[in-house]
Amino acid sequence: MYLSVQLSCYPLKEDYKQPIRDLIARLEQTGLEVYAGRMSTEIFGDYDEVMKVLSDTMKWSFETYGKSVFVAKIMEGDRRPK
Repeated sequence: MYLSVQLSCYPLKEDYKQPIRDLIARLEQTGLEVYAGRMSTEIFGDYDEVMKVLSDTMKWSFETYGKSVFVAKIMEGDRRPK
């Protein structure tokens, strides 16, 4: 099953830009299709792989940068930009 995800991260700290940059860079290294936008990042790939990457990445973010709010929209199907 193919997934399309729109993910936003809101670090709860004054210096919020670097945690977001690092999060996007980490996502881009996974081999999934990742499109970083100004307000969210879109991620595309196989269900099991995407869900594992989301879990691992959010855990890494919490351990590295502390509290953040993540908002994800997850849809079955291929919604990649054409």
